[in-house]
Amino acid sequence: MKNRLVRHKRKTTETNISVELNIDGSGKFRIYTGIGFLDHMLSLFARHGCFDLKVMAKGDLDVDIHHTNEDVGIVLGEAFAKALGDKKGIRRFGSRDIAVPMEEALARIALDISGRPSLYMRCAGKPVPPTLLDRQGYNLSSAKQFLEAFVRNSGVNLHVEYRGEDLHHVLEAVFKGFGRALCDATRRDPRIKGVPSTKGRL
Repeated sequence: MKNRLVRHKRKTTETNISVELNIDGSGKFRIYTGIGFLDHMLSLFARHGCFDLKVMAKGDLDVDIHHTNEDVGIVLGEAFAKALGDKKGIRRFGSRDIAVPMEEALARIALDISGRPSLYMRCAGKPVPPTLLDRQGYNLSSAKQFLEAFVRNSGVNLHVEYRGEDLHHVLEAVFKGFGRALCDATRRDPRIKGVPSTKGRL
């Protein structure tokens, strides 16, 4: 069966981003965005989702991380949408409870490749203390901006529930769980004929 491999680029006055994605990969990755913590999260996402992923980005980091962080989410979301094509034969839904071996952090992820993009992200316990996770100032708001950009451009309905005391641990759990859930949802199932919807399209 043919691998779902795409190359996708986006260039603006603020960023220049290229993505190579193989949904049917083995978790190989090469990622450089100029934002250290985002590189770390995307590496986890690719590895645990078994996606082969290459991301190269240049952006106006002298201003701040916002444009680069958001635009990487846009391009990666577009790449997944392009690779999935008409979505025939995929499982469509994915969910994963992930308890990472980092003491307290836990994340629950559920998603639907529905064509109706939306993000619902909530804390299930005490609020996680605000933290700047790298020298560029990556934080919880940055992660939400990235995920919002991804879902808008991939057509995914994504629910994220998390708890923990260390934001680094929490976001590691979220991105690992996101990769695993998206892996589940994008898998082909030989029992599914055509598009997995009673409407006949997604």
